Amino acid sequence: MTIGQYAEFLNAVAKSDPNGLWTSQLGWDSTIAGIARGGADGSYVYTVTGPSGLKPAGASSPTDRPITYVSWFDAARFANWMANGQPTGAQGPGTTENGAYDLVGISTTFAPARNSVNPNTNAAPTFFLPTEDEWYKAAFYKGGGVNAGYWGFATQSDATPGNTIGGDANQANYFGVYQPGSAGYAVTHSPSYSSSQNYLTEVGAFTSSASAYGTFDQSGNVWEWNDYTGSAVTTSRGLRGGYWDTGSDADALSSGVRASAAPTTKSWQYGFRLADGSAASPAPGGVPEIDPAGFGSVLALVTGVLGLVERRRGTTGV
Repeated sequence: MTIGQYAEFLNAVAKSDPNGLWTSQLGWDSTIAGIARGGADGSYVYTVTGPSGLKPAGASSPTDRPITYVSWFDAARFANWMANGQPTGAQGPGTTENGAYDLVGISTTFAPARNSVNPNTNAAPTFFLPTEDEWYKAAFYKGGGVNAGYWGFATQSDATPGNTIGGDANQANYFGVYQPGSAGYAVTHSPSYSSSQNYLTEVGAFTSSASAYGTFDQSGNVWEWNDYTGSAVTTSRGLRGGYWDTGSDADALSSGVRASAAPTTKSWQYGFRLADGSAASPAPGGVPEIDPAGFGSVLALVTGVLGLVERRRGTTGV
């Protein structure tokens, strides 16, 4: 999800913020964050702040860059809000605390399983965090049939991506100093890091590097939370995709690497996207249609249609 979408969420449900959906890093880390909070408890107002440093094409819009410093629980509450129709009001069972996930009175040590039924709608949740298999298939599946196989990167390629913003094929936002055509960070094309420079790119800035399903930035930009199987209560949750400061070998961007963290972790590396069970429908051959726009950068999937991935490359913990 983007900074602009998350700011809309905060303004709807965080006039008071008992669950800490906003964190101070969102206000002062202008390198990748971009949401300031003003006012007093009970009347907080959230404003998207501009990116710092250079503003090349693909990095100039703060609203359309991915949100960071969000925990798995923050992402689950955003999913609940979406599943409940984006209501306005205090954080509670009808806004953020139930819907796709029942978070009422839950210990933050354990991330809960996804609800099979949203108690606020008496139907299956329409928005939720994708399982790892759903995320994996949307990113790497080649399409064209049940046994089509999987790409090594979410750019429809087995070759290591470059990192040039724009219309070149097989590009991603990561630190690629040793890759052909790359010279460090994607935003600056310099190997030197500056604490006053934005390094995130807008959703879809690499216009010819979508997955086969039309999703952007599943390799690079930010690590994205996933929901493992969707039915397990665990003390950690999965992460996929790598991020903008990933090392020059690009391994973390590939289909063979998976990571995990405690669900309370808020990091400058971590963001998320949602699966949309209401907008997608099965296409010929049982492959779901993916809406690359939706609610901004929503990943639209149909639970049950994707099934399990047919194979995995070797995995490495990060």
